[in-house]
Amino acid sequence: MRLVTFAQSEGRRLGALKMVDGQSQVYDLNQLEPRLPSDMIDFLEGGQPLLALAEQTLAAASPAQGIAVDSVKLAAPIPRPGKIICIGQNYLAHAEESNASAPPFPIVFAKFANTVIGPGDPIVLPQAVEKPDYEGELAVVIGRRGRNIPESEALDFVAGYMPLNDVSARDWQNRTSQWVLGKTPDTFCPMGPALVTADEIPDVQNLWLRTVIGDEVLQEGHTSLMIFSVAHLIADMSRVMTLNPGDVIATGTPAGIGAARTPPRWLRPGDVVRVEIEGIGVLENVVLAEQ
Repeated sequence: MRLVTFAQSEGRRLGALKMVDGQSQVYDLNQLEPRLPSDMIDFLEGGQPLLALAEQTLAAASPAQGIAVDSVKLAAPIPRPGKIICIGQNYLAHAEESNASAPPFPIVFAKFANTVIGPGDPIVLPQAVEKPDYEGELAVVIGRRGRNIPESEALDFVAGYMPLNDVSARDWQNRTSQWVLGKTPDTFCPMGPALVTADEIPDVQNLWLRTVIGDEVLQEGHTSLMIFSVAHLIADMSRVMTLNPGDVIATGTPAGIGAARTPPRWLRPGDVVRVEIEGIGVLENVVLAEQ
């Protein structure tokens, strides 16, 4: 399934995307089946029983019960994650373009909920930021609470996957050894458009991803080239923290960031940034200057 959060007059709703006669429609799962919650994290906390109920509900829905996707506003699938855990330099070519070697352990940092925006929302560049950069990434969404998870079982704790853009203010990121201020300006974590459930992705380490601005492909990579696999990341961080449904893990970006180009290619007002991941979808956001 392709799960979405969408906005209506009564607030945000849990939905699922379905193709009908070549057109994408949104189905309001809570409206179709009141036992399903209207909130994505509440839904994920319900585990496999709610997932099975949602699949049955979507399969039974008629085309007349769908809403044209163009007539609703899609939000980030997880509008306010409990955690946004990010991995730095998880592709060797990106580490090398950043003048680093393969790290011996995952480099972990955080983004906060203020950064989250959805598909079509603008990335707003603060007046104080001079070097805004893009980082297209595969995001993993946790579906089951877990601690001390064995690597062999780690993917069983995944609800699904989505594109994410780890937008970064390089001037602020590099002011100190701690990256947080460069990673957490408002709007600097677009994600979506949909949470693609794990059962639709046979091998998460066999996906192409790329970042495109206009007609220029700036990043292209393959998840098989991750230094630390998705399963390893989940197992490693669960040794010291509990992972909860709705937590988001951004698994790192491939080579091609703006900071490593000659001359540097910073985000500019008017840019339209696309993060494309094979089998998962396309996340598109326009860049605006702060007024």
